[in-house]
Amino acid sequence: MGFGAEMIKRLSQWIVKNRFLPVVSWMVRGYVSLLRDEAVNEDRLKGCLDRGEKIILALWHQRILAVIPHAIRYGIYNPAVMISQSRDGEMIADFYRRMGFHPVRGSSSRGGKEGLRSMIEYLHSHLLAVHVVDGPQGPAGVIKEGLVSLAENTGASIMPIYVSASRVWILNSWDRSIIPKPLSKVVARLDEPIRVPAGLTYEKREEFRRALEVRMLENQRKDDALFGYTRLI
Repeated sequence: MGFGAEMIKRLSQWIVKNRFLPVVSWMVRGYVSLLRDEAVNEDRLKGCLDRGEKIILALWHQRILAVIPHAIRYGIYNPAVMISQSRDGEMIADFYRRMGFHPVRGSSSRGGKEGLRSMIEYLHSHLLAVHVVDGPQGPAGVIKEGLVSLAENTGASIMPIYVSASRVWILNSWDRSIIPKPLSKVVARLDEPIRVPAGLTYEKREEFRRALEVRMLENQRKDDALFGYTRLI
């Protein structure tokens, strides 16, 4: 089932214009309480952070709404997250800020270089960042080069996070974003931490990026299949 992403975009712009962001934050938290969330391998992330290891949580743009039930509990680490400079992004940034995140405004299509530099600087003195690997305009399922650069320049490991849900709405957006339905089960599974080898040539960097892309797609589709979904991404 799909419904209008354009309608949601207009609604978000109206919310920002009329300064209803605090109300939206309260409503989202209320909605999240209606979901049954489960984290798999979360001890991997906590173990790395407890040892002082820097981590970049990597997820698909399609799952940016579905990950919220799990993202809420990561606010204690004050992680950085890059958010689009659009009005939609303003609403998302405000919500994540209220959860304890550090929003960095920028994207691959707008303010990308400045945003990446800010993320790198932030990770020099903090342990955790979240990176949407194919956002904000896709193509869906294609990892942008910025993820590898962020890891290379900070020494952080990449830890993919795969988010699936038992029942979802699918938006008519470029990535077919999913929204978990009330009372559905939402599972977030954390992968092994992956280090970017030092001194990669351009060809080896691309080889690494592509291998990570294949890994993340295969794992996400495998988890989706447990709920009966095929080729959501």
